[in-house]
Amino acid sequence: MQLTVTDTEDPQIIRVDEGRIDAAVAIQFKDAVREAVSPGTARVVLDLGAVEFIDSSGLGAIVAAMKGMGQGQRLDLAALRPMVEKVFRLTRMDTIFVIHETVDAARGGRGS
Repeated sequence: MQLTVTDTEDPQIIRVDEGRIDAAVAIQFKDAVREAVSPGTARVVLDLGAVEFIDSSGLGAIVAAMKGMGQGQRLDLAALRPMVEKVFRLTRMDTIFVIHETVDAARGGRGS
C-alpha cells in the first residue's frame, strides 16, 4: 500500500497513492496509515483524491485506522471522488468523518 506524507505539520496530510481500497489491501492500508500518523499531531487528513474505488473492507480499514489513533487525534478525509463519496454517503460514514472538498480546504479546517 503506497502512502505519501505530504505535510507533517498540523494537520498532517497523508495521500493515498492507490486507486482502490478494497479487501485485497485493507489490512495493509490500515497498518500503513497507523504507521504514517505522527503521534504529536492533533489532526490528520487522509487525501483520497487518487482513490477511485472503495468497498466495505476499505471503509472498515479507514475506521480501524481512526480508532487506532491516539487520544485527542482526529482523522479527516479530503478530495473524495464522486463514487467514493457516494459510498461514504450511502453507508452514513459521512456523519462519522469530517469530509473536505479539497486538501486545501482541509488545511483551513473547513468541512464540505
